Amino acid sequence: MIAGIIQASGFSRRMKRDKLLMEIEGIPLVERVIKAAIESNLDELILVYRNEVLRELGKKYGLKTVYNGKAYLGQSESIKLGVKNVHDADAYMFFVGDQPYLTTELINYLIEEYKKSNLPILVPYYDGKQGMPMIMSSIYKDKLLKVVGDKGGRDIVRENQDKVKRVNIESAIEGIDIDMPKDLEKIIT
Repeated sequence: MIAGIIQASGFSRRMKRDKLLMEIEGIPLVERVIKAAIESNLDELILVYRNEVLRELGKKYGLKTVYNGKAYLGQSESIKLGVKNVHDADAYMFFVGDQPYLTTELINYLIEEYKKSNLPILVPYYDGKQGMPMIMSSIYKDKLLKVVGDKGGRDIVRENQDKVKRVNIESAIEGIDIDMPKDLEKIIT
């Protein structure tokens, strides 16, 4: 069983407003991720949120939602909350809420590649750069529950390079995440 955890409790400091609610073609960034994930082969899907509007959006799609009251401590807190609230997962697929062109097909492809592999971590690469969503076996549950700061699972990946399946993705647009106004402007214009 692979559980998806959508990390949607950041502060969008570089964007200067809640980027997850910014729209592309009339659909908020995070809703685009939710739609792709909900239609995928994931067995469970959780949305970790800070903003009440995001909780409502999650409820609209029937997602389990978990409030992150310690979002100020960084991305690690949403990882811990997601992992704690998943039921009997063999692996976790971590999503960021600002990948507007992520597709259900790509999610399913990554799940398929993970299941075919004997490696406990899968990381997609877009144009040679490490990206998301990443899949990590539940054998790392204890380590995930101890992550701190804004790095997420990157340290676990770095410390276990020999256990990482790298998947090169041809369509770099699916890996685009929106961090600053200029990132959004490139897409919209």
